[in-house]
Amino acid sequence: MKVSCLCARARMSRQNFYKERKRRRRDAVDEGLVKTLVNEERRIQPRLGGQKLYVLLKDTLASCGVKLGRDRFFQALKSQRLLLEALPKGPRTTCSGHSLPVFENLVKDIVVSEPNEAWASDITYIRTQEGFGYLSLITDMGSRKIVGYHLSRTLEAQETLLALRMAIKGKADGVHPIHHSDRGCQYCCHEYVKVLKDNNMAISMTEEHHCAENAIAERVNGILKQEYYLRDEFRTMDQALSAVKEAIHLYNTRRPHRSLNFKTPEQAHRSVA
Repeated sequence: MKVSCLCARARMSRQNFYKERKRRRRDAVDEGLVKTLVNEERRIQPRLGGQKLYVLLKDTLASCGVKLGRDRFFQALKSQRLLLEALPKGPRTTCSGHSLPVFENLVKDIVVSEPNEAWASDITYIRTQEGFGYLSLITDMGSRKIVGYHLSRTLEAQETLLALRMAIKGKADGVHPIHHSDRGCQYCCHEYVKVLKDNNMAISMTEEHHCAENAIAERVNGILKQEYYLRDEFRTMDQALSAVKEAIHLYNTRRPHRSLNFKTPEQAHRSVA
């Protein structure tokens, strides 16, 4: 063992030996800073992925004199056991077995790239010890910003309408986005359709494979569940509502999106709208 070590040392000059030792120490310090910054960010965004962390933290690392490319950053995450594991999906909440009128899919053949061109709506469940809560969400398809939401104890249409009214209240006058959803009875009911028509909003619905045809809404549901722990069970509905508000605030204002050139939804929405 000593002979092999001596041979290895003999093949490496004294200068290179100390240079390599200095590099290893520097890498350890760099990875320690990465771990500190990632853990700090994940205290408020626990399921934020590596690429988004890199976008958020690279300027801070550079200001500390640490220059890490994306590959080295991911190596640091791996060595510090900071890579995320995938989470299982939960049940679905759509009820489309009804005789209410439905509408054609108006967004399947268009590319939505600007805020307020089209909104995607969906409902997801929240577990509490008081029973299930149902979170209605409306997401701007151009900016990915959640523009309306409401957490309720039932799947009644009047509850889902509150998310729509929030979104309508927040939009600029003269803006009439397409409203896209699945064929759930909450979106097909006469009262919901009337509010859309009263606000001059075209109505679009999924036709065949509703998950694929409402992919943005499904994706937002998954992000809130997986990255912001809304898939956990809360003690009370009030506690769940507080978590929902915090999650949506962080998602809108803090989470960069690859599809938005790593802007946050709020930045993308504000810069154009």
